Amino acid sequence: MKPLRLSVRTKLTALYGGAFLLVGLALLVVNYLLVSSTLPDTAAFASDAAGIAVQRAYPMDTTTILPVERAQATQLVATSITEYRSDVLSALLWQSLVALAIAGALAVLLGWLMASRVLRPLHAITSTARKLEVENLDRRIDLDGPDDELKELADTFDGMLDRLAVSFESQKRFVANASHELRTPLAVQRTLVEVAMADPDVSPEVRKLGEHLIYTNERSERMIEGLLVLARSDRGLAARGPVRLDEVAATVIRSAAAMAGEAGVTVESRLRPRTVSGDPVLLERLVTNLVHNAITYNRKGGWIHIDIGGDPALVVRNTGPQVPLDAVPALFEPFRRLSGDRTGDSRNAGLGLSIVRSIAKAHSGTAGAEPGGRGGGLVVRVRLP
Repeated sequence: MKPLRLSVRTKLTALYGGAFLLVGLALLVVNYLLVSSTLPDTAAFASDAAGIAVQRAYPMDTTTILPVERAQATQLVATSITEYRSDVLSALLWQSLVALAIAGALAVLLGWLMASRVLRPLHAITSTARKLEVENLDRRIDLDGPDDELKELADTFDGMLDRLAVSFESQKRFVANASHELRTPLAVQRTLVEVAMADPDVSPEVRKLGEHLIYTNERSERMIEGLLVLARSDRGLAARGPVRLDEVAATVIRSAAAMAGEAGVTVESRLRPRTVSGDPVLLERLVTNLVHNAITYNRKGGWIHIDIGGDPALVVRNTGPQVPLDAVPALFEPFRRLSGDRTGDSRNAGLGLSIVRSIAKAHSGTAGAEPGGRGGGLVVRVRLP
């Protein structure tokens, strides 16, 4: 059984109401004792009142006190005074309890309103934090009011957002600069090697070395491209828009047809209309990674199946080598590939599924996988809101 969760507003209201009721009870007890002490004492007052009554009844008898008449009068007066004291104190007690109950209800209501007013800055902070994304890091609380602890908290939160915005902008510039600085030398190197290999007089040893250099260059280009995409998706979405996921998948399937033909893999698809909110470039990269992985890590005569439009939004199944269940989570980590047959093309850096998960997360979604069963391979499911 889960413990009962109370909001801070409810706790503050209970605290205000409880404190008021305790003070009210203390005042009620003090008032009761004070009133009780001011009422006449039963025995003394009854004796005096009885003596006066007997003397008034027998004014001519100044030498003899009539004990019987005095005792009866004393008993009668004492009974009347006792009933009077009891009625007064009982009425005082009940009227005070009713007044305390009414005042307690009003105190709880006022406490609820006061707690709401006190917690309003916290609600503003929470609302701002929930709405924060990469594309609107310029949002601030800008709390107005006295310089108390809540305003200090809001100002501290705004200062943190300022630092985050500067950090994200710096990272964005770094990724853009790194993209240019890393790609340009690789492109130059590749061009020089290709020009050198185009010479008909090049020796077989140089040609073999050039092929190895191009192979290494392609792997470096793929790794850099994957790292840049991973950095971009981890940074979040700079803009969102409606994207037809089925149309993106159709484009990717057409572009991968030659690759699937060379690998001897049959591509099957079930594309139903599905629109998601996100970045079309990143979503295309997500589908591309899944399709290329399914083709690369497959077998001759195998197949892949792409399903769009259900729940989850995207499912990619493929045949291939058997994948142990405990090895699946590691495939979503950067630079992690399954040993053995599933490593496939060594030019791949092991970033494919980690990029898929990062892009899905940037779109407030999830990505998971499981072994494909008897046919081997994987079943990758991507959920997108």
